[in-house]
Amino acid sequence: MLNYDVQRYWPSTEELPDSDDTPVDNELQDLIPGLLKAILAIVWANRMDWFFGVDMGVYYDGEKPPYVPDGFLSLGVERIIDEDLRPSYAIWEEKRVPILMLEVVSQTYRGEYSTKMQNYADLGVLFYVIYNPKRRRKPRLEVHRLVNGQYELQSGNPIWLPEIGLGIGNERGTYQGIMREWLYWYDDRGQRLLTPEERIGVLTEKLRSLGIDPETLA
Repeated sequence: MLNYDVQRYWPSTEELPDSDDTPVDNELQDLIPGLLKAILAIVWANRMDWFFGVDMGVYYDGEKPPYVPDGFLSLGVERIIDEDLRPSYAIWEEKRVPILMLEVVSQTYRGEYSTKMQNYADLGVLFYVIYNPKRRRKPRLEVHRLVNGQYELQSGNPIWLPEIGLGIGNERGTYQGIMREWLYWYDDRGQRLLTPEERIGVLTEKLRSLGIDPETLA
């Protein structure tokens, strides 16, 4: 009997399209996952075993189109492949299914609460996060955990993600000069992790308290 390993003949990420060519509907679909990635780049600066993709194709089958979540986190993979970085994420190359998928709901629903949820469950993604800024009567942030092949909605804000070692939640703040509700990472005490801008502000105040003008260090 012929032992045929079909994955062996699937294309590499260099040969695959890097997205589905569907433009994001608004800035939030770029800024929200971008902020989460920026925070991780600071708190996990010394770790090289994680990757956070933004609007990037996640290939699960070399003969099918990719899933393109607004953001996703994968652990146990190389953070940086080489100086050209990743064009896309192919599970058969990485040997890891992303541990978290993020969808930011736009004006038009695109299966975030139905098709995408089932697709990510079938793929084995442990955490599925949906943020819907337009909701008024229902929670804008939903965090689902995969249990026995089905997603179960988690309660609380922030919500602790033990396998990641961080919590995720939503609250008002300022990012890139924009005051609104954002998604943030939290520590195990429920304390929000600072954004890059906030860290610069804290450092600036410390320098001034020591009588040092930060501008003289530029």
